[in-house]
Amino acid sequence: MAAVPQPRLRADALRNRERIISAAREALVEHGAESSLDEIARRAGVGNATLYRHFADRRELIHHVTLSVMARLADRAETARAEEPDAFLALRRFVHAAADERIGALCPLLAEGVDKSHVEHVAARERLDQGIEALMAAAREAGQLRADISVGDLMVAITQLTRPLPGTGCMDFDQFVHRHLQIFLDGLMAPARSQLPGAAVTLEDLRQK
Repeated sequence: MAAVPQPRLRADALRNRERIISAAREALVEHGAESSLDEIARRAGVGNATLYRHFADRRELIHHVTLSVMARLADRAETARAEEPDAFLALRRFVHAAADERIGALCPLLAEGVDKSHVEHVAARERLDQGIEALMAAAREAGQLRADISVGDLMVAITQLTRPLPGTGCMDFDQFVHRHLQIFLDGLMAPARSQLPGAAVTLEDLRQK
């Protein structure tokens, strides 16, 4: 699907659009794809008419939330690689930043109406993929990352640790995410202490599930 050119927005309209996307991301993390558009508008501090002026329906809003999250993650990957002199520390910095985005909670959105073939989605995904691949390649070339790990392995761990658990018995689960990510990251360091079953998981493997 080809992208439709968007008219340039005034500064105040652009701020409203960004507030709506940010509020929608928060609501979708907390309540899933059925989050109330009225609640999203309230969180953003705008009226319902303003929300619908920017986004025709829930599907379009979710599309732009996913684009925003992927862009933020790509920024984090590129910044970590540029600023951290140590390749594994750059990878570690990105992984913790990705956890803060709660991508596990947002993953179900990709299965609920997002057009993965949309040119904007494809471009955002490719930029993110390249950013993560570059981080891992640098750590691997530095002899810090075990050789039997691929990007898919990394994303499985991040998404599983940031996916909301059912029920109310684990409401404080989030406070343990970074601790357990650190345990996982220690297991990625070379030299490897064990042989992993199966093959390294690629992003294509995940997308075929």
